[in-house]
Amino acid sequence: MTKDHPENTSRRRFLAGSAAVAGATATGLGASGLMASPPARAIQTQARILIAGAGAAGLSIATRLSRQLDGARITLVDSREVHLYQPGLTLVATGNWTPGHVEDRNQRYIPEGVEWVKDDIVEFMPDQDQVATAGGDTLDYDYLVITTGLQLNFDEIEGMDTDLIGRNGIGCVYASPDHAERTWQAASTFIESGGVGLFTRPPGPIKCAGAPLKVTMLIEDALQDKGNRANAELHYLPPAGGLFSQPDVNAFLKDYFPSKRDIAIDYNHPLTAIDAERQEATFTTPDGPVTRDYDFIHVVPPMSAPDMIRHGELGWQDGSFQGWLEVDQYSMQHRRYPNVFGAGDVVGTPIGKTAASVKAQAPVVADNVVAAIQDQAFPAAWNGYTSCPLITEKGQAMLVEFDFDLAMTPSFSFIDPMESQWAPWFLKDRMLHAAYNAMLRGRV
Repeated sequence: MTKDHPENTSRRRFLAGSAAVAGATATGLGASGLMASPPARAIQTQARILIAGAGAAGLSIATRLSRQLDGARITLVDSREVHLYQPGLTLVATGNWTPGHVEDRNQRYIPEGVEWVKDDIVEFMPDQDQVATAGGDTLDYDYLVITTGLQLNFDEIEGMDTDLIGRNGIGCVYASPDHAERTWQAASTFIESGGVGLFTRPPGPIKCAGAPLKVTMLIEDALQDKGNRANAELHYLPPAGGLFSQPDVNAFLKDYFPSKRDIAIDYNHPLTAIDAERQEATFTTPDGPVTRDYDFIHVVPPMSAPDMIRHGELGWQDGSFQGWLEVDQYSMQHRRYPNVFGAGDVVGTPIGKTAASVKAQAPVVADNVVAAIQDQAFPAAWNGYTSCPLITEKGQAMLVEFDFDLAMTPSFSFIDPMESQWAPWFLKDRMLHAAYNAMLRGRV
């Protein structure tokens, strides 16, 4: 018998552990939570449940409710037929994946027995337990689950339009797979020629808050690989005085960007206008407007809940989450309308606009809706778990996981959240997409 080499044994153990971490990262549980509990007996009910939005949260919750309830009328409302794996857009925009890698069909994940209304909701009427659709229909419900996601407000940047992405040195990872591919085309020109690169981040909450940082570091790394780093000047321009919500990572990046990557940090520089023809960007600073030339700029638009939430009865009416869906951050139940729940990017909570948070929220919402139908106390609570595989260069990343207290919650001890290493990159590049798809089917 041939003796196995120790390095091969170690690698196999790592890969087996990585599979567990992929599941843990997707689920928001630790290793002990990877095995699903046996399904409980389905609850008999004729409740009408309307789910607004067929993104990750909507599909995951629809799947869970369809298994936990017998006789309920579950309706999913969304006109989108293409399902986007949004965590992969960063890899498309930096040349590591193709657009087809992040595109799928919603139909594949809608459970049998769930009615799909291919329309968009334009108005919520919670006092009447109704919604209005773009097609002119009014839909009634007993329970409403809002998973619409958020909206990108490019129009809040003067002169900016999605048609500009990929032209005149303008990129954006957020708009669509096609725009992410165009971003890589613009970035490739910059990597070849050098010049000034500006990387922006808007005020307020955004989905995947690590994405602007990842794009910055991946393009800097590509410049290194091309041997053209000396010909490029890079600036990261946050809107305030921080880079990341978790304090340990924030402190790390504040030192790491300038000292290790030669990326200047220009604090308090929210982007307010862009002149694509002149390749100039204007920022509003404490000292007044500042206009800078660029050869490449990564534009991250301000984000908000969709207008029907932001300007409607269901949004927070004041406070730091004003305009986002008003939910209790633990139960995910609306604070003023007890038959309304929410999950995903639309909710107004301290942290959590990531796919990992969606997976942690989905079972909470499903279990609590079932409890509400039975007039029972809520059995589940979300602890704020969120996860960010913070890519520092191609082949290296930091797996950052934390909760409402901003305390690190690493799933496994062999991955140090403050160390850039191969394992988190492997998870991001090879494994988390499969875990995400399993999440949509309610398997993890």
